[in-house]
Amino acid sequence: MAEVLDVALRLVVIVAAFLVLPLIVGQMEHKAMAHMQSRLGPMYAGGFHGWAQLIADGVKFAQKEDVIPAAADRRVFALAPAVALVPYLVVLIVIPVGPGLVGADIDAGLFFVLAVMGVGVLGSIMAGWASANKYSVLGGIRSAAQLMSYELPLVLAASSVAMAAGTLSLEGIAEQWRWWWLPWQAIGAVVFFVAGLAELRRPPFDMPIADSEIIMGPMTEYTGIRFALFMLAEYAGIVVLSALTTVLFLGGWQGPLLPGPVWTLIKVFVLAFVVIWVRVSFPRLREDQLQKLAWVGLVPLALLQLALTGVIKVLMV
Repeated sequence: MAEVLDVALRLVVIVAAFLVLPLIVGQMEHKAMAHMQSRLGPMYAGGFHGWAQLIADGVKFAQKEDVIPAAADRRVFALAPAVALVPYLVVLIVIPVGPGLVGADIDAGLFFVLAVMGVGVLGSIMAGWASANKYSVLGGIRSAAQLMSYELPLVLAASSVAMAAGTLSLEGIAEQWRWWWLPWQAIGAVVFFVAGLAELRRPPFDMPIADSEIIMGPMTEYTGIRFALFMLAEYAGIVVLSALTTVLFLGGWQGPLLPGPVWTLIKVFVLAFVVIWVRVSFPRLREDQLQKLAWVGLVPLALLQLALTGVIKVLMV
């Protein structure tokens, strides 16, 4: 009975985190972009500093009509938002926030996370194909191309830190991590974070959406709650990417004075702010620039990081 209660409590905490943390990141993006771009609109809803902006957006989405195009594949169209969203909930189960504070410590947790995160991109591909809209199809094709290009450097960078720690368990990696890893794993950290941004289709890697070119890409035909689920998936992806970067390259819960989970959350939100800052500061890449960055830039750097990790591991033996 105690084990059942423990599992139930862990699931409740994970679901609560999944529902709350992406909303905090969304609110943070509203406010950060408003300050960086001198946008006054998000500062009015609810009064003080526009605290109710995200609530107002949620009410707006709930009030909108749910429209499905006549030529759409209705089942795939309806399923796509869930396929885009649910993988990030599943990933949260194996991300530790403190010693022993994890939904499930899987021996091959890193492999599990990378495999499940790739499924989320299928939601955009399904949405693009099912919408029966040429702009949506083009956005879906771009999503597939980005997944194929950036999955390789993402996996290679994660493999480097797993090699250094000698384990695929995320909790084990965080426990083995030491501060002196920062200089010689820095290349892998940058590659992992940039490749993760590309898989999330966040600016400057938002070619599948590219509102000035193909309206909203795979989401062009979505309205109301279904569109809101895609937005929630994007912010959940930011939380997951920031949490994984924290666990793999920043020591997870390790830090002075404060409790471990507090350090984890601090690092996650700092990285989430970096994601927002990058969106505001950098223009969108062209499709050829995107591919060149992956194959000419990130893949060689990830291979260099693997070689460096191998040499240091041999010297340490």
